[in-house]
Amino acid sequence: MERSEDGDLKRGREVDIRQDDPRAPHVADLLAHHLEELRSVMGEHAQALDASGLSAATVTFWTVWQGHALAGFGALKRLDDTHGEVKSMRAAPAARGTGAGRAILLHIIAEARKRGYARLSLETGTASLHAPAVSLYRSVGFLNCEPFADYQASPHNQFMSLDLLN
Repeated sequence: MERSEDGDLKRGREVDIRQDDPRAPHVADLLAHHLEELRSVMGEHAQALDASGLSAATVTFWTVWQGHALAGFGALKRLDDTHGEVKSMRAAPAARGTGAGRAILLHIIAEARKRGYARLSLETGTASLHAPAVSLYRSVGFLNCEPFADYQASPHNQFMSLDLLN
C-alpha cells in the first residue's frame, strides 16, 4: 500500500501478516478503539475479546501490516477439533477499503483449513457499522447460521458460518 499525501493507505502494495501478541504496545490503541466502538453501539451485547481474551491458549492472534503501519488484526479461536471461530476482525480506520480486512480474513480461513476444521463461524453485530464486515464475510462464502458455542441470539448480533469442506 502506498500512502497518499494526506496519509491514507492505498491499494497496491502487499500486506504482511504476522502472528502477534495482542498485549503488545503496537496493538493497544487499535484494540482499545475496537472495543470502545463496539461497546458504544452494542453495549453489554458486545462479544469482542480484550487483550487477555485474545491471549488465551485457544486463540491465535495476527496483525496485518502495510509497510510500517498497523493496518488491522484478527484472530482464530479453536472451539473443538473441527470448528473454529473468527474473532476480533478489525481494520485500522486509515486502512479501511485497502484490502487489509480481506487479507486477514483469507489468512484466518487458510489457517482453519490447515488445522483441518470443517466449519468456521463468527458472531458480529447488526448495527450499520458492521455492514462492511458482513459484506466481506458474505463475499467469501459465509452464510447466516444459528447461534453457536455459548452465544445467545439478540437484536444486536448475528451469526455466520463457512463450510470449509466444500
